[in-house]
Amino acid sequence: MDRAQKEKVVEELGQIFESSGVVVVAHYAGLTVAEMQDLRSQMREAGGSVRVAKNKLAKIALEDKPAASIADLLSGMTVLAYSEDPVAAAKVMEGYAKTNDKLVILGGAMGETALDTAGVKAVAAMPSRDELIASIVGCIGAPASNIAGAIGAPASNIASILSTIEDKAA
Repeated sequence: MDRAQKEKVVEELGQIFESSGVVVVAHYAGLTVAEMQDLRSQMREAGGSVRVAKNKLAKIALEDKPAASIADLLSGMTVLAYSEDPVAAAKVMEGYAKTNDKLVILGGAMGETALDTAGVKAVAAMPSRDELIASIVGCIGAPASNIAGAIGAPASNIASILSTIEDKAA
Protein backbone atom coordinates (compact mmCIF):
# COMPACT_ATOMS: atom_id res chain seq x y z
CA MET A 1 0.00 0.00 0.00
CA ASP A 2 1.55 3.29 -1.02
CA ARG A 3 1.38 6.55 0.91
CA ALA A 4 -1.58 7.96 -1.05
CA GLN A 5 -3.66 4.85 -0.33
CA LYS A 6 -2.75 5.01 3.35
CA GLU A 7 -3.77 8.68 3.52
CA LYS A 8 -7.10 7.81 1.90
CA VAL A 9 -7.71 5.00 4.42
CA VAL A 10 -6.83 7.32 7.33
CA GLU A 11 -9.25 9.94 5.98
CA GLU A 12 -12.06 7.35 5.59
CA LEU A 13 -11.46 6.00 9.10
CA GLY A 14 -11.45 9.55 10.46
CA GLN A 15 -14.88 10.14 8.93
CA ILE A 16 -16.12 6.89 10.49
CA PHE A 17 -14.86 7.86 13.95
CA GLU A 18 -16.40 11.34 13.71
CA SER A 19 -19.81 10.52 12.26
CA SER A 20 -20.69 7.19 13.88
CA GLY A 21 -23.04 6.99 16.84
CA VAL A 22 -21.16 3.95 18.12
CA VAL A 23 -17.93 2.15 17.22
CA VAL A 24 -17.33 -1.39 18.51
CA VAL A 25 -13.87 -2.99 18.46
CA ALA A 26 -13.52 -6.78 18.46
CA HIS A 27 -10.98 -9.50 17.78
CA TYR A 28 -11.96 -11.75 14.91
CA ALA A 29 -9.11 -14.29 14.80
CA GLY A 30 -10.38 -17.60 13.47
CA LEU A 31 -13.47 -16.31 11.65
CA THR A 32 -13.87 -17.82 8.22
CA VAL A 33 -14.61 -15.72 5.16
CA ALA A 34 -18.20 -16.99 5.18
CA GLU A 35 -18.64 -16.04 8.85
CA MET A 36 -17.23 -12.57 8.19
CA GLN A 37 -19.59 -12.14 5.22
CA ASP A 38 -22.48 -13.22 7.45
CA LEU A 39 -21.47 -10.62 10.05
CA ARG A 40 -21.22 -7.94 7.35
CA SER A 41 -24.68 -8.78 5.96
CA GLN A 42 -26.26 -8.72 9.44
CA MET A 43 -24.62 -5.38 10.12
CA ARG A 44 -25.80 -3.98 6.75
CA GLU A 45 -29.40 -5.04 7.53
CA ALA A 46 -29.18 -3.17 10.85
CA GLY A 47 -27.86 -0.03 9.14
CA GLY A 48 -24.23 -0.38 10.15
CA SER A 49 -20.93 -1.44 8.62
CA VAL A 50 -17.91 -3.57 9.42
CA ARG A 51 -14.38 -2.48 8.60
CA VAL A 52 -11.06 -4.25 8.96
CA ALA A 53 -8.16 -1.81 8.92
CA LYS A 54 -4.53 -1.75 9.94
CA ASN A 55 -4.31 -0.82 13.60
CA LYS A 56 -1.58 1.75 13.00
CA LEU A 57 -3.69 3.58 10.40
CA ALA A 58 -6.74 3.43 12.67
CA LYS A 59 -4.73 4.91 15.55
CA ILE A 60 -3.57 7.76 13.31
CA ALA A 61 -7.18 8.38 12.23
CA LEU A 62 -8.31 8.45 15.89
CA GLU A 63 -6.08 11.40 16.79
CA ASP A 64 -8.19 14.39 17.88
CA LYS A 65 -11.45 12.47 17.31
CA PRO A 66 -14.22 11.96 19.90
CA ALA A 67 -13.58 8.19 19.95
CA ALA A 68 -9.82 8.55 20.61
CA SER A 69 -10.22 6.53 23.83
CA ILE A 70 -10.45 3.26 21.86
CA ALA A 71 -6.88 3.54 20.53
CA ASP A 72 -5.65 1.20 23.29
CA LEU A 73 -8.00 -1.54 22.05
CA LEU A 74 -6.41 -1.62 18.62
CA SER A 75 -3.95 -4.49 18.81
CA GLY A 76 -4.00 -7.87 17.14
CA MET A 77 -6.61 -8.85 14.56
CA THR A 78 -9.27 -6.21 15.17
CA VAL A 79 -12.45 -5.40 13.36
CA LEU A 80 -14.40 -2.14 13.66
CA ALA A 81 -18.20 -2.20 13.60
CA TYR A 82 -19.99 1.14 13.43
CA SER A 83 -23.39 2.69 12.81
CA GLU A 84 -25.06 6.07 13.00
CA ASP A 85 -27.72 4.56 15.27
CA PRO A 86 -26.02 4.44 18.68
CA VAL A 87 -27.38 0.95 19.34
CA ALA A 88 -27.41 -0.96 16.03
CA ALA A 89 -23.72 -1.92 15.74
CA ALA A 90 -23.49 -2.94 19.40
CA LYS A 91 -26.66 -5.05 19.10
CA VAL A 92 -25.44 -6.92 16.01
CA MET A 93 -21.92 -7.49 17.38
CA GLU A 94 -23.26 -8.71 20.73
CA GLY A 95 -25.71 -11.07 19.03
CA TYR A 96 -23.04 -12.41 16.71
CA ALA A 97 -20.53 -12.87 19.55
CA LYS A 98 -23.11 -14.99 21.42
CA THR A 99 -23.38 -17.43 18.52
CA ASN A 100 -19.71 -17.40 17.48
CA ASP A 101 -17.03 -17.55 20.17
CA LYS A 102 -14.30 -16.55 17.68
CA LEU A 103 -15.58 -12.96 17.76
CA VAL A 104 -14.47 -11.36 21.03
CA ILE A 105 -15.75 -7.86 21.81
CA LEU A 106 -13.03 -5.68 23.33
CA GLY A 107 -14.96 -2.46 23.83
CA GLY A 108 -15.93 0.62 21.90
CA ALA A 109 -17.01 4.22 22.04
CA MET A 110 -20.20 6.26 21.87
CA GLY A 111 -18.98 9.70 20.93
CA GLU A 112 -16.45 10.65 23.61
CA THR A 113 -17.64 7.96 26.01
CA ALA A 114 -15.38 4.91 26.12
CA LEU A 115 -17.12 1.55 26.49
CA ASP A 116 -15.65 -1.62 27.92
CA THR A 117 -17.12 -5.05 27.12
CA ALA A 118 -19.87 -4.61 29.73
CA GLY A 119 -20.64 -1.15 28.32
CA VAL A 120 -21.09 -2.57 24.82
CA LYS A 121 -23.45 -5.23 26.26
CA ALA A 122 -25.42 -2.53 28.07
CA VAL A 123 -25.75 -0.48 24.88
CA ALA A 124 -26.81 -3.61 22.98
CA ALA A 125 -29.58 -4.20 25.53
CA MET A 126 -31.06 -0.75 24.87
CA PRO A 127 -33.91 -0.39 22.38
CA SER A 128 -32.84 0.72 18.92
CA ARG A 129 -33.84 4.03 17.39
CA ASP A 130 -36.61 2.39 15.34
CA GLU A 131 -37.98 0.61 18.43
CA LEU A 132 -38.01 3.89 20.37
CA ILE A 133 -39.82 5.68 17.56
CA ALA A 134 -42.41 2.90 17.39
CA SER A 135 -43.04 3.06 21.14
CA ILE A 136 -43.36 6.87 21.05
CA VAL A 137 -45.83 6.67 18.17
CA GLY A 138 -47.75 4.03 20.13
CA CYS A 139 -47.87 6.30 23.19
CA ILE A 140 -49.05 9.22 21.11
CA GLY A 141 -51.68 7.14 19.30
CA ALA A 142 -53.06 5.45 22.44
CA PRO A 143 -54.71 8.55 23.99
CA ALA A 144 -56.39 9.36 20.67
CA SER A 145 -57.89 5.88 20.42
CA ASN A 146 -58.96 6.07 24.08
CA ILE A 147 -60.67 9.41 23.41
CA ALA A 148 -62.43 8.02 20.34
CA GLY A 149 -63.57 5.02 22.38
CA ALA A 150 -64.82 7.24 25.22
CA ILE A 151 -66.72 9.48 22.81
CA GLY A 152 -68.26 6.52 21.03
CA ALA A 153 -69.05 4.60 24.24
CA PRO A 154 -72.07 6.65 25.45
CA ALA A 155 -73.77 6.29 22.07
CA SER A 156 -73.27 2.51 22.06
CA ASN A 157 -74.45 2.34 25.68
CA ILE A 158 -77.62 4.28 24.81
CA ALA A 159 -78.23 2.00 21.82
CA SER A 160 -77.89 -1.15 23.95
CA ILE A 161 -80.21 0.29 26.65
CA LEU A 162 -82.84 1.19 24.01
CA SER A 163 -82.49 -2.30 22.55
CA THR A 164 -83.03 -3.88 26.00
CA ILE A 165 -86.09 -1.68 26.65
CA GLU A 166 -87.51 -2.57 23.24
CA ASP A 167 -87.03 -6.30 23.92
CA LYS A 168 -88.79 -6.02 27.29
CA ALA A 169 -91.70 -4.07 25.75
CA ALA A 170 -92.24 -6.68 23.05
